[in-house]
Order: sequence, then structure tokens, then C-alpha cells
Amino acid sequence: MTREEKSIAIEDLTAQLAGTNIIYVSDISGLNAETTSNLRRACFKAGIKLEVVKNTLLAKAMEASANDYGDLPSVLTGNSAIFISDVANAPGKIIKDFRKKSAKPILKGAYINSEIYIGDEQLDALATIKSKEELLGELIGLLQSPAQRIISALQNKFAGSEEEAEA
Repeated sequence: MTREEKSIAIEDLTAQLAGTNIIYVSDISGLNAETTSNLRRACFKAGIKLEVVKNTLLAKAMEASANDYGDLPSVLTGNSAIFISDVANAPGKIIKDFRKKSAKPILKGAYINSEIYIGDEQLDALATIKSKEELLGELIGLLQSPAQRIISALQNKFAGSEEEAEA
């Protein structure tokens, strides 16, 4: 790869990093072609971009990015692939699902909304993070609950006073 090609690759990676707040870094080395194809297909269906990257180029892109990736560049050893998503738990779920059949992919680390997660032991926690939509749904449910109780109580009170008036 020439310097110019490296520079273009770093710019492309920096632009991709700037466009998202959710990045998982994993090791997918050793996966055969069929398994890799299945992983890519599952990522595509879930709206996740999977890309195999050179560690040095990704480290330079992280350095050039406006985001603070903390210790995440320290996990960039061996083969690395990045999962870029709009949903925080989606890559974790995909990785966890694939781990049922194979020892890989192995989670090296993740950057989610300015939080850094290092190590494969974080996978269970990352896979169970609630998505923005799930949190909003719970919040709306909590906000509606008191209003629904008041309406129900008022309906019961009015129904009771109508029955008394009829008697």
C-alpha cells in the first residue's frame, strides 16, 4: 500500500468513525469463508457494517477523530474487524449469537456513546444494553402509567356515582 493509499484509507476510516457513536472491535481471524459470509450476512440484515481493517490505519484514524477512544487503540493487535452500528447492542448480540457455534469472533473492545469497553468479558453486558428505542418505550410507559391510573380511578368513581343515582 502506498502512502497515498494509506492516507486515503485513514481519511475514509476517520469519516466512518465520525459518523457513528457505536463501534465494536473484534478478532474474526480463523473463520472459514462460509462462516465469515454468514457473519457478514447477519450484520447486513441487522444494519451493521462489518469491515476488516489494518490496525495501524484504524489507530491513526482514531487519533485523528474528534472522539476520545481512550485505551481502545491498545487492543489493536492481530487481525481486527470493526462493527459499526446505530444500535448499541446489535453487534454484541450478533457476536454472542455466532459464539454459540464458534469460538470467534472475539470482542477486543467497543466504543459506545463515549464509553470505552475493553475485553471479551464485556460481551454479555454489551449484548444486553438497551437500545434507544427500548429506553424511550420504557420511559413513555412509565410516564403514561400514573395518568392511566388517574383516568381509571375517575372512570370507576363516575361509574359508581351513576349506579348510586340510578338506585
